[in-house]
Amino acid sequence: MKTIAIIPARMGSSRFPGKPLAPLLGRTMLEHVYQRVAMSQSLSTTYIATCDEEIRQAAAAFGAPVIMTADRHERASDRIAEAAAHTDADLIVMVQGDEPMTYPAMIDAAIAPFRNDSSLECVNLTKRIDDEADFRSPNTIKVVMDQQGNALYMTRQPVPTLAPDGFGATAAYKQVCIIPFTRTCLIEYSRLPPTPLEKLESIDMLRLLEHGRRVRMIETEYDTQAVDTEADLARVAELMANDPLLASYQKP
Repeated sequence: MKTIAIIPARMGSSRFPGKPLAPLLGRTMLEHVYQRVAMSQSLSTTYIATCDEEIRQAAAAFGAPVIMTADRHERASDRIAEAAAHTDADLIVMVQGDEPMTYPAMIDAAIAPFRNDSSLECVNLTKRIDDEADFRSPNTIKVVMDQQGNALYMTRQPVPTLAPDGFGATAAYKQVCIIPFTRTCLIEYSRLPPTPLEKLESIDMLRLLEHGRRVRMIETEYDTQAVDTEADLARVAELMANDPLLASYQKP
């Protein structure tokens, strides 16, 4: 099963314009994501998918292969669907360009379930939320799951309801945006019409859920921080300052 990763990136983020090329510990945030994803031994190739020439040039400078896409996409999943059409991969892992704390083992863990369950179409990583501010932040996508670990719903609102003993006693989980799709599922995703809750919440995976498709959630042990704002970027810089992976990056 040929497996690749595609990192969608665009300059026009509404909450943080120019986010992919924001400086982080001497490199762009996008380079951190690319370098860390490319370390996974499970992947044949790691691509960056973008509609912006500025990002193409920056990616070329640090040695990343780029697939140019249309500028009409509102969802990252639609962007990687277009990019994946230029490849022959069986499994496509979307890693959002605002996840600079990705670890290669997270890619491996997200892919692993497909080896044991041929019915799977899409997998997302998830992590228990350990900070109440993150739980209440609309930038953190919360997920609730059934007893088999399949997503029931994703939202920017603080769910589930807090336990009587407060946040510490509440099992609340967030989406971690490392998302493998089978090729068939990704093609079908791009053909499905956008759905009301997808548009309301601005969450890609709701398109699959609203069309009755299954999304399997796999818990990760790694604590990551997505970057949605400049404050997030400063927080990530502190968290990554002593990260041993930094010394492992390949030079162009």
